Amino acid sequence: DYKGQKLAEQIFQGIILVSAVIGFIYGYIAEQFGWTVYIVMAGFALSCLLTLPPWPMYRRNPLKWLPVQESGTEEKKAADRKPKRHAKS
Repeated sequence: DYKGQKLAEQIFQGIILVSAVIGFIYGYIAEQFGWTVYIVMAGFALSCLLTLPPWPMYRRNPLKWLPVQESGTEEKKAADRKPKRHAKS
């Protein structure tokens, strides 16, 4: 559903943003760019774990689909039609 997609996107972006800020600050203090990258990658992995599987919290508002229509009448109409022949030039 659309509300679940919006929630998943907000969670994903929030975790990425927080991990980037924390990683930058820690990497700056420790003077190691590698820690920044590791923290951002850990945030990315956590956000993927929380947002990619179809958790029940993302499926609370299912979409209402149209009912299935019988296709027998359409097949009959298509069978009654004669194939068009192209005029020879």
